[in-house]
Formats: sequence, structure tokens, C-alpha cells
Amino acid sequence: MKLENIYLVLLWVLLINFSVAAQNSSKRKPNVIVVLADDVGVGDISKYRRLHNPKIIVETPNIDKLAETGMMFTNAHAPAALCATSRYSIMTGNYNYRSPLPWGVWGGYAKGVFTNKTLTLGRLMQQANYNTAFIGKWHLGTGFRDKRDSSKIYDYKSEKDKFNINVDISKIVSDGPSQNGFDYNFTLPSGIQSVPYTAYENDEWYPLNKHSLIGIVDAAYYKKLGFVLNKKEGYGDSMWQPSEIGPLIANKAVKYIKENANKEKPFFMYYCSQAVHSPHAPPEEIGGVKIKGTTPSSHLDMVKELDVQIKMLVDAVKEQGIYENTVFIFTSDNGGLHVSGDTWDARHEPSDIYRGCKNDPYEGGSRVPFIVSWPNKIKAQTKSNKPVLGTDIMATIAAISNTKIEKGGALDSYNLMPFLKEEKRAKSRSHVMLQGGSHREVMIVKEGWKLIIQIDKKDKTDKTRIPIALFDLNKNIWEHEEFNYINNPKYSKKVKSLLALYSETRDSGVLTGNH
Repeated sequence: MKLENIYLVLLWVLLINFSVAAQNSSKRKPNVIVVLADDVGVGDISKYRRLHNPKIIVETPNIDKLAETGMMFTNAHAPAALCATSRYSIMTGNYNYRSPLPWGVWGGYAKGVFTNKTLTLGRLMQQANYNTAFIGKWHLGTGFRDKRDSSKIYDYKSEKDKFNINVDISKIVSDGPSQNGFDYNFTLPSGIQSVPYTAYENDEWYPLNKHSLIGIVDAAYYKKLGFVLNKKEGYGDSMWQPSEIGPLIANKAVKYIKENANKEKPFFMYYCSQAVHSPHAPPEEIGGVKIKGTTPSSHLDMVKELDVQIKMLVDAVKEQGIYENTVFIFTSDNGGLHVSGDTWDARHEPSDIYRGCKNDPYEGGSRVPFIVSWPNKIKAQTKSNKPVLGTDIMATIAAISNTKIEKGGALDSYNLMPFLKEEKRAKSRSHVMLQGGSHREVMIVKEGWKLIIQIDKKDKTDKTRIPIALFDLNKNIWEHEEFNYINNPKYSKKVKSLLALYSETRDSGVLTGNH
């Protein structure tokens, strides 16, 4: 055979192989990365802030770019205005009231609320034949052995010692990511803000330094680091330094992407950033970008750090050649922080135009950024004002991965794909139900009318429900108190109908999702 004919045959073979590879790639399910920021409000993201105010204190160019490559939702809410309860709903696709512990915040030693039958994001994607990973702040309860009896799980409620010296924090043995659907995990049981002040890789304690020991992290230790410890004192890594955690988890995520990008199975990564929860401990740099001292406050340094973390994830995906087939979902666990000091002086407003912040029943307590990017599948530069909740992540990634949610799972999750595809007949939920923070308020919003309901703290059944505010968000998105119609006889029927709808929906246990 002539040399030129050999070349033609080889070229033909290469073209066929390329065509087959391209077809296989197009049929391959997309990788999915869900990013959950901590205490980030819509006013913290410059793309959202510009919707109402041209004055931007800190730019978030990488998160903005993510929004520009897909769809940003401008009427998105966290399921609750407080961290752990919101994370339960995001993880399960269920409203908070379906949880055995619907209120408050779970500590690092608290018993988890998931059973081995609870559908979680991890279990859903395992069923879809994905490699699954959890990286970052868990905050949903974690089980450790009791030093006095290794066959028992430590019960922090029975302890009177403030340091919990009888807990063995060398290994997570129950209620963590490994037990709830994640093949790989790099876990901070309580983020950076509370005990145990440790990190775990696949349940095993991950020493932060070759000199690390397990010891007591107390107020004096934090003061030495230059921060104020406003949470519980107790066990942790003797080399604990909150400013190093962001770079640590971001690099773990980048490494996971590199190692799983081109495997036979696609991957699902749930990345829960530590930013921007206090203590505000910015690193000197992350991803080659200087952070500490580059904005008006340490709080805003953390906003900048979060933005660079997103860049690191996107860059890693691009470097592995899988960007076109990767879905990014970015949101936050609750609204932005109440701020003071340098952030306040700089006139940065985490809640943007909305009233209230984290832990409040007002819009600022639950309004969050919500961005979905999927190149060539979701049209770039699109927006939607349809009501969206963090619970909707479950049904949406089920649709993306072509996986059915079995009966009894993700009861309050709404598939957003019809909106992401801009289908003209896409139907949104008829009403939205939300939960406030530690003061036990709940909210219902229907056709722009918002009723805030106080749950009697003394009633363990949560059935004593007292309406305390009624706002017409169509005309009063700021929830100005002078337009609180709760005591206006003209709106008594509206109050009664919204209260009845809330109680009927909640007490019947009816499914409110659309999958």
C-alpha cells in the first residue's frame, strides 16, 4: 500500500474514533456542581446588586460571569432564614416542618435527622449512577464515639462538662456525608464557627499540620489567632486556623474535579463554602489572588474569597475539558448578615434593598442569589423572576440526570428545567412557604401577598399560629412597617385565607413539588 494511502486510512480511522467519542460525549450525563455559600445575601453579589444600585463596594466578577453564562433567578429564597434548618431542606427537598427537628441550629455533636431511607442529594445522584462528593460545611449533625464506651455514640445532651471531654473526635462514625450518599467527603462538621474545630476526609480526622494534635480550642486560643470566639469552646485541631480553611476546601474541590473529570461515571459535587460565615478570617491569598486587607472589611474580604473559590472551580472544570458538559448551581443557605463596623461604614448592604437579614422573617432573611449555568443547554444572559426555593435543587438535578424521584422523596422540590429552557407554558408553584430563624416565625407568599405567622414557642405541636404581619410585596417589596396591613379590617379576609392555606398545606402533609 502506498504511503499516502496509509495516511488516508489512518486519517479515516481517527475521524471515526473522534466521531464516536463525540457521540459518546454528547450522550454522557453532565457533571453537576452545587455550590452553597454561607450567609451570603443578594446584596453581596455585584450582579444582583446592580439590579437596584450602580454603586458596588466589592465586585464579584467570577460569580457574575457564572450568572452571565446561564440564568439568574431574581426571586429566589433559602428555605429558612437560618443555616442548619435551611441545609436540611436543601439536602432533602422537603420543607423544614417535615424534619424531626424543624427549629434551631444543630451543633457538631448533635444527632442527625436523616435515616438510611431519607432521600438526600447524595443518594439521588448515586441512584443516577454518579460519583458523589461532599466538600465543606456539613452542619447537619454528626456522630462520634463515646470515649467511655466505644460501642456508643456520644450524647452531648447528657454532658455537663462544657468542653465535652468524653467525645472521641478522631472519626465520624454516623450521621455524616458517608452515611448519607456521598462516596467521597472532606467535611467540617460545624464549618469554621463551632466544635469540633477539625476537618475530616472520608470520616477520618485530617490533621491540618504535621504537628497537629487534638486539644482544646478556647477563647484564649482564638484571641491568640486574632479573632473573637463567639461560639462553644471545645475539642479541635491544635493547629486550627480559620483563615486557612477556605483555601484548604477549595483545593480539595479542585483536586476532586481533576481526579474524577474523565472517569466513566460523571460526578456530582456538593460544595459548601465556609464563606462568609464569621469569624471573618480572610486568608492572605487564595488561588494566586491576594485577599486579606484588599476590601474595606474582613467581612468583605470573605466575599472576595468566595468569588475566587468559584473561579478555582470553574477553571478546574475548563482545564479538564468538561466545562461544556458541567452544570453549576450557585446559591446561599440564608440571607446576608447584619453588619456593623467597617462593612457598615463602607455602605455595603448584604440584603440589597430588602428589609432584614439572616434570622429575620423579612425578605432580607431568605432572599438569596440563585444561578444555574449549563453551557449550550441554558441560554446565556437570561433572568427569571419566578419564585424559587433551595428545595428545588433536588428535583432540578434529578431532571438533569434523568433520574426519577421515588414516591415519598423531595416532597417540596420543584423542577426548574422548564424555566431554564424558557418554555412558554412552564408553570410555577402557586404559593411559597418559608421559615424564619430562631424566633419561630413562618411565612407564606401567594400572588405577592406575604403573611408572617408567629408559632407559639410554648406549643410543642407548632399548631398555635398567630398572624403578625401582612405585606403586599407587589407594592411594598421593602416591607415598610407603615404598610403592614395585619390590623387593617379591610384585609382581614386576606389574612384568614393565607393562614388557612398555610395550615391546610402543612397539616395535610400534601406534596407541594412538581416531580
